[in-house]
Amino acid sequence: MLKTRFTEAFGVEYPIAQGGMQWVGKAHLVAAVANAGALGFVTALTQPTPEDLAKEIQRTKDLTDKPFGVNLTILPTITPPPYAEYRRAIIEGGIKVVETAGYKPQEHIDDFKAHGIKVIHKCTAVRHAMSAERMGADAISIDGFECAGHPGEDDIPGLILIPAAANKIKVPMLASGGFGDGRGLVAALALGADGINMGTRFCVTQEAQIPDSFKQQMVENDERATDLIFRTMHNTARVMKNKVSQEVVQIERKGGAEFKDIQHLVAGARGRAAMENGDTQDGIWSAGMVQGLINDVPTVKELVDRIVAEAEEIIEQRLQSMISRYAEAAE
Repeated sequence: MLKTRFTEAFGVEYPIAQGGMQWVGKAHLVAAVANAGALGFVTALTQPTPEDLAKEIQRTKDLTDKPFGVNLTILPTITPPPYAEYRRAIIEGGIKVVETAGYKPQEHIDDFKAHGIKVIHKCTAVRHAMSAERMGADAISIDGFECAGHPGEDDIPGLILIPAAANKIKVPMLASGGFGDGRGLVAALALGADGINMGTRFCVTQEAQIPDSFKQQMVENDERATDLIFRTMHNTARVMKNKVSQEVVQIERKGGAEFKDIQHLVAGARGRAAMENGDTQDGIWSAGMVQGLINDVPTVKELVDRIVAEAEEIIEQRLQSMISRYAEAAE
C-alpha cells in the first residue's frame, strides 16, 4: 500500500488526485475517482451558478461516500464570477477539501480554513508555492511545463520543478503535469512529491463525460500533439494541437497580435459547441504532453488500480533488484 503524507492528510487510499478540469470535473467522473480510492474535484466554475454547483455537489454525494473536493480557480476577468457565492455553496455543501488555483487566493484560503476546510493550492513556480504555504495552504500541487492548461511563464519542466519545490515546501505536495502511469507516480515520489495530480489522463476514461471522438483523438496523439497559445501575451496555455490552435499560433508568430485578433478562435462558446458536436478540430481544448503515454480508454477504477500496481511493482521488484544486485557486487 502506497501511504504518503498526502493520503494521510486527506483520508484517501492512494496518492493520486484528479484536479479541477473545466467542462470535465463533474459528478460522474469525480465520484468514480473517489470510489477508486483517489481524490477527485468537482470544477466549481463549470457550473453556471453557485446554485448549480450546490446541486452538483449533492449529485456527487449521491454517487459516493468517499472523500472528494471542489476546485475553485481564480483568474482575472472583465466580469469576475461571484466567488463569494461559490464559496458559500462549497462550505454549505459540507466539502472538506478545496483545490484553489490562479490569482491571489488569500481571501479564499482564509474563508475556507475558517470553516475547517483544507486547501490545496495549485501553482506553477516555487516562489508561488512558498507564497501559498505562507498564506496557509495545507498542501501544494506543483504544475510543471508539461501540463495542460496554464503552465506559467517560466517553462520549468517537472524534473526540475518538483525537487526544487520539495526543497522549499514543508506541507504535502502533489506533482502535476505529465503524469499518467505507475512510472510517473514512482518518479514523482522519488523527486520529493507525496502524490500525483492528473487531468488529461482522467479525461481519457469511460466515466469522463466528453465525446468519444475527443478521447480517441488523445489516444491517437503523441507527445508532440500540443500547442502553446497566448505565448506572446504572457498568458501561455497548452492545448491539444488542432486546426484552430495552429491558426492561433500562426497569428501570434506574425508579431503584434492582440487578444481581439484571436478571440473568435479561442472563445469558450466555440469550444463548448465543438465538444457538443464531437468536433476535435473546431475549438480550443486543454490537453497535456502526457497524451503520448495514453493508449486506451479504461474505467477510472481500472486506471487507478493499474497505476498503483505498476508503481508497487517498480518499487518492490525493479528498484529493489537493483539494490540487491549492487549489494551482491559489493560483497
